[in-house]
Amino acid sequence: MKMANEIDGGAVVFMMKDKQPLYLLLKSATSDFWGYPKGHVEGNETLVEAAQREIREETGLVAIINPNFTTKVEYDMKNGNHKIITFFVAEVSTDVKVKRQVEEISEYRWCTYQEAFSLVTYDNLRPPLTAANQYIRSHYE
Repeated sequence: MKMANEIDGGAVVFMMKDKQPLYLLLKSATSDFWGYPKGHVEGNETLVEAAQREIREETGLVAIINPNFTTKVEYDMKNGNHKIITFFVAEVSTDVKVKRQVEEISEYRWCTYQEAFSLVTYDNLRPPLTAANQYIRSHYE
C-alpha cells in the first residue's frame, strides 16, 4: 500500500516585546503536546493561506505571515501516512488577546525562545523554532 502525503501549513507565531521575540505555543486538547498553530491544507489553499486560517481558527489571532521564511518538518505517522509541515513565521501585535479554539487547544503560553525550546514536546519541532528565532532576530526589531 502506497503511503499518502498529508500536507500541513503552520507558523511559529511571535510578538516583539522590548525588542525580544515572544513565541506562542499551544497545547493540544486531544494529545497533550505543546507545539505551534498548524493544520491540513484545504481545497485550493496555498500553504500561507492554510497557516493563516489555522492561526485564526486555533487562536483567534490575525497574524502577518512572512513568506520569505520557510522551514519543513517531515515524518511518518502511525497511520502509515507521511506528514509534511511547512512552517512560516507570523507576527502579531503586542496588544492581542488569544481566543483559543476550546475543542483543539487546552492551553496557550507566550514564551521566550529558551522557554519555548524546553516546552515544545517533540524534538522534530525544535529546529523550526531555532531557525525562526535566528531569522526573527536578524529581520525584526
